[in-house]
Amino acid sequence: MLVAAIAGHRLESLLDASAFLGLGAAVDTRAHLGAAARTALIDTLAGYVDLARWHGASNITLLGTEPLRRAADAHRIVADVGAATGVPLHVLSHEEEALLTLVGVTQGRSVTHETLVADIGGGSSEFCAVGPTGPPRAIGLRIGSDRLTTRHARHDPPTRAEVEAMTVAAEAALADALDGHPDELVIVGGTAWNLLKVAPGGVADTRLTPVRLSAALATLLERPAAETAVRFALNPKRAQLLPAGAAIVEALLRRYGMTSLRVSDAGIREGAVLIAEHAGRAWRDRLPALAHGWRTD
Repeated sequence: MLVAAIAGHRLESLLDASAFLGLGAAVDTRAHLGAAARTALIDTLAGYVDLARWHGASNITLLGTEPLRRAADAHRIVADVGAATGVPLHVLSHEEEALLTLVGVTQGRSVTHETLVADIGGGSSEFCAVGPTGPPRAIGLRIGSDRLTTRHARHDPPTRAEVEAMTVAAEAALADALDGHPDELVIVGGTAWNLLKVAPGGVADTRLTPVRLSAALATLLERPAAETAVRFALNPKRAQLLPAGAAIVEALLRRYGMTSLRVSDAGIREGAVLIAEHAGRAWRDRLPALAHGWRTD
């Protein structure tokens, strides 16, 4: 959840929170969330809406991403969330998710050079490429840090062989990513930002290079995830997924022949706040046209 005020197109964060509900794993296992997981999700979102209203939010947007796209009980989830919160839940397409992330990174500024934004999630990753001209291109791939960890890691920390297996799987999945030669590569999401925390220099340096990435991975493989979480002030669940995240970032650098990439702490949530404020209730219809940006300052 992000609660933010907008002043001069800039976001001032008032409240930032997250919860790990295991939705992707639930859908992977049984193709739907089921009653218990639905209840946990609804209770979490209802609590978020109450908190947002307490902080003075007048415009609240609820977004559903990859797990809900695949859940067999998605229609019931949408109906139950709307009934419990009074706020509609928008289940996004891969393309919409990628475009919102792009807007979060650019803050609505006009795009001046070919830019590729990648959002590394738990169950899927979204990619959006946009330049000064031509329509934006977006795609989603079922490759994520949670999915790779579940399928390939059996130890804590994972072995080098398990990390290599995750890297091979990531490279295979990224073969279907967007083609092109971006001038700038930006990654977003909790996985990316927490890799910075573990890398030499920390978050003060927002660029990841193969050298920094290799050092971060070596640190992650030194001790169990719970100990890493304490040492670097990480969410324990997030710490467990970081080796897989490092494997995806390494494969991403190779895929586009880049020597470094930038990590942005803004993403889909910031994009949703900005575009809902700018475009109003019709934001989904206008999203592709607004991906190039609407600000010139």
